[in-house]
Amino acid sequence: MLTLQYVPHHEFVSLSMDEKIRRILKSVKEDKILLIEGRLDHIEESELIKRTMQIISKSFKGIEIASIDYSFKGDFVERLKKDIAHYLLRKRSGLTIVGPATIVKEIRKDPSKIELLTMEKKRK
Repeated sequence: MLTLQYVPHHEFVSLSMDEKIRRILKSVKEDKILLIEGRLDHIEESELIKRTMQIISKSFKGIEIASIDYSFKGDFVERLKKDIAHYLLRKRSGLTIVGPATIVKEIRKDPSKIELLTMEKKRK
């Protein structure tokens, strides 16, 4: 069975980088695909990949990760207002998808969408 777990922004924003990574890895090890409201910053994403590489084993093959940023169309003043509001609220607009490499076959993305292709998990 495929499990998608949605993580709203307000649950994730107050966590430290270490707590975020632990939560992501715990869920992915349970074969869940996380849909995280907002984006991880570059440091968080690289640290997640680094820690994932340290724990790869026969039972845990790694992760697939992709982020998409909602592009905001509008004039300069509107974009500036949005950017200031997001900065003050510590919000990174977009969506991050993280899943186990044994389930997520491929993540295709372009500027406006993400396609997640899964494979059937082999029975043990």
